[in-house]
Amino acid sequence: MELIHYSIYRVNVKGTYLTIGGKNWSCHHKIVRAHILILPTFALKFAKKAIMTNSQNAAETSAQTIALAPDNAARDKLVIGLLLASTFVVFLNETIMTVALPRLMLALDVPASAVQWLTTAFLLTMAVVIPITGFLIQRMNTRPIYIMAMSIFSVGTLICAVSPGLELLIFGRVIQAVGTAIMMPLLMTTVMTLVPPEARGKTMGNISIVISVAPAIGPTISGFVLNYLEWRWLFILVLPIALLALVLGTKWMKNVTEPRYAPLDISSVILSAIAFGGLVYGLSGLGSSETATIAGLPAWATLLVGAVVMVIFVLRQLSLQKKDAALLDFRTFQSKLYSICLAMLAISMMTLLGTIILLPIYTQNVLGVDALQTGLMLMPGGLLMGLLAPSIGRLYDRIGPRPLVIPGTLLVAGVLWALTLVGQSTSIWNILIGHMVLSVGLALVFTPLFTAGLGAVPPQLYSHGSAMLGSIQQVAGAAGVALFVAVMSIQTRMSVEAGMDATAALTSGIRLAFLCGAVIFMVALVLAFFVRRPPVAEGAPTGH
Repeated sequence: MELIHYSIYRVNVKGTYLTIGGKNWSCHHKIVRAHILILPTFALKFAKKAIMTNSQNAAETSAQTIALAPDNAARDKLVIGLLLASTFVVFLNETIMTVALPRLMLALDVPASAVQWLTTAFLLTMAVVIPITGFLIQRMNTRPIYIMAMSIFSVGTLICAVSPGLELLIFGRVIQAVGTAIMMPLLMTTVMTLVPPEARGKTMGNISIVISVAPAIGPTISGFVLNYLEWRWLFILVLPIALLALVLGTKWMKNVTEPRYAPLDISSVILSAIAFGGLVYGLSGLGSSETATIAGLPAWATLLVGAVVMVIFVLRQLSLQKKDAALLDFRTFQSKLYSICLAMLAISMMTLLGTIILLPIYTQNVLGVDALQTGLMLMPGGLLMGLLAPSIGRLYDRIGPRPLVIPGTLLVAGVLWALTLVGQSTSIWNILIGHMVLSVGLALVFTPLFTAGLGAVPPQLYSHGSAMLGSIQQVAGAAGVALFVAVMSIQTRMSVEAGMDATAALTSGIRLAFLCGAVIFMVALVLAFFVRRPPVAEGAPTGH
């Protein structure tokens, strides 16, 4: 009985490749995961015919595996969707406190310096936990680390919802921050692991929605809730959403990454906590209107301690990474493209947060616009940034980062230079349009830089690249706020001493702060010309 109509010379499995060779054709397909191979239909039929002979028994297992291969695309889409939705919830929670602090001062009968710890403690915890996420993501699988993060966040939210006073409320915010700090690096690492390079732009665009829309609508939602309900409802309303995400994740989340052994260096954890915590707290303290102290140290001393310990931390990681034991692996910076993208993201984050802080001060104290109108004015820009992000992601997949990043940095630079001209008679509509243009520019910058930067990192360092990115964002954001507010305050005080009235002096300070931001952003404008599409790293996922 003739079973084979074509001769097959070999069916060979070698490493991650299966090669089927014949007289008339040959194919060479990469196996993305062990024992999973997707071939054209005619090739599958051809292989099935081949395995019917005793001389090709080695191919039988491969053909059966092919026939039983699961549809991983649906699984991956579900996992990324759950991570996106959960990250949106935790990011939304991060920003709802911004307009609630005055209400909490009255409700809890505490001064501004005390209630400010609700924000400061959250940022400090984020800065301390994010560097550790690289280790956690390596050691734990996707499902348990997701359940852990959302469980911690839900517990923190519950504590905040039932807290009778400020102390327990701050503790609840710290617990929330631990869960929040895990989610973004987990999302980034999972996307880089699952999504092939040619489709990452679209997915990163969806991540940019989370980054931009949540901070844009958070204060507005918070203001709306506080107009009708007490402050505890800010957490009571978030809690069922967080629990729903936890339940859905427990049921549907799948393991999509392979854990591997990663040693934990305790001294690195301690050094990281002091270094990043000291930098973020010191910078935040320099940018506050009141003198900040921690452990009896003023803000500048905390900043100095953080900087010194950071040097020790970096030296420690450079030593540990030689034996793959670093908490944060600085070999990510061996990629020139990753370093450029990270520098541009840091400058962009400084600009974004500094502008978000200064614009409300300007509109309320100079133009006389109330807080609700200011929140509504800032919301369109954030929503526009989120709406554009998926389209920009698809454009990235087609044309690469440079045609997007260069126009984006030009738009941001143009708006910053325009803001150096604001005055007491500037129209609020000009500010609204300027903020929307700024948001478009940042949308053109963020998605391509996230995608190109992490894409330039070797796959085995994805978790470290994501953790490094999150850590730098925290420090850069605090630095931006500190710089803009410090420059504004110093210039305002000098103008008042020179005899200028308070409103004119504040306007002068705001203009100088925007001038400093515009000058710094020129560095990002130059770096934009060196951004390119990263080469496909060996071991990266591939499309079918």
